[in-house]
Amino acid sequence: MSDSAFSKDNRWLLPEGVDELLPGQAGQLEGLRRKLLDQFNSWGYELVMPPFIEYLDSLLTGTGHDLDVQTFKLTDQLTGRLMGVRADITPQVARIDAHRLRREAPTRLCYIGSVLHARPEGISRSRNPVQLGAELFGHAGVESDIEIISLAVSSLRTAGISQPYLDLGHVGVFRGLARAAGCDAAQEAALLEALQRKAVAEIDELLDEAGIDQPWRRMLRALPQLNGGVEALDHAGEVLAEAPESVRQALRNLWGVAAGLERRLPDLPLHFDLAELRGYGYHTGIVFAALVPGYGSEVARGGRYDDIGRVFGNPRPATGFSADLRTLVQVSDGVPTATARGGILAPWGDEPDLMRAIEALRGEGERVVQALPGQQGGASAQGCDRRLQQDDQGHWVTQPL
Repeated sequence: MSDSAFSKDNRWLLPEGVDELLPGQAGQLEGLRRKLLDQFNSWGYELVMPPFIEYLDSLLTGTGHDLDVQTFKLTDQLTGRLMGVRADITPQVARIDAHRLRREAPTRLCYIGSVLHARPEGISRSRNPVQLGAELFGHAGVESDIEIISLAVSSLRTAGISQPYLDLGHVGVFRGLARAAGCDAAQEAALLEALQRKAVAEIDELLDEAGIDQPWRRMLRALPQLNGGVEALDHAGEVLAEAPESVRQALRNLWGVAAGLERRLPDLPLHFDLAELRGYGYHTGIVFAALVPGYGSEVARGGRYDDIGRVFGNPRPATGFSADLRTLVQVSDGVPTATARGGILAPWGDEPDLMRAIEALRGEGERVVQALPGQQGGASAQGCDRRLQQDDQGHWVTQPL
């Protein structure tokens, strides 16, 4: 929007893609935030609160180009160093694990906080989502992937999304084939982009231009068709039988995760897609996305990103997931607000008996609003469904309206 579009009459406008939450929406968001933090804690995940801004070289470590273009950058007036406003909290949590905590045992961390995107992303087109997530550091087996996916699904159900389905892939399949075929960085990036769109004709052209020989050509070309239920993994095992060990290990990992999820979450629909390469420049293993019928974008995503802590001097295997709290509220079947119990309208005054009654109610978790002298609007305008008043004996009691 141009500067000329602003005037004294529209200074209330927010930047495109930047929004705010009004009382009802904010109450829903806060109610869900509290429930999810309690849930994370019950699974053993410790809360961390990284800063909203930090030095750019730390913020973007190991994250690839996608996060770089989403990050607002500015110069620190104290040091002259370049800083960034976080577009993703996950790298910050990895820094905390690797540099600040430096534990040898598996570490479970969780977070909820605002992030800022330079460009709109996803169907909500919001540039200031509220990111929540959980990360598990220090374990390289499929068991930690299974735990993270199970927690992600459980969190969605806590948020009122009762019927998500899961889309799973493994970046090691394409990465192993591309490198065995001798693709350079530009060829790998071009094939990756075409695979994401499942553009088979374009993939053929790229393979021709790169001079990729059999059997790598056949296997790379097959990736867009290797999708479906668990039977897709059987088919993939046949098609990729001549693939390098790294590719076959990736398929075994997917089988291990599938088996674990079928035992833990037998009613969860699973879909496998070996051309699904979300966050390819960042992830190192299994990747997944949770989707909801009727919503055109994922509601949660995650995967394995081993060794991100190497630059901080402590490389550790890692897996995790994240979601936008606003999106969860938007697609939920119903999220209670933080003030769902209504409230009690009390008269104005500071008499000791009245104040003791109000303090006692607030101590019980009630929401008590004192009516101001001469105010407009009654109890319903204050979000109250009861009134505090004196009975015939002069005792303060609540009465429904």
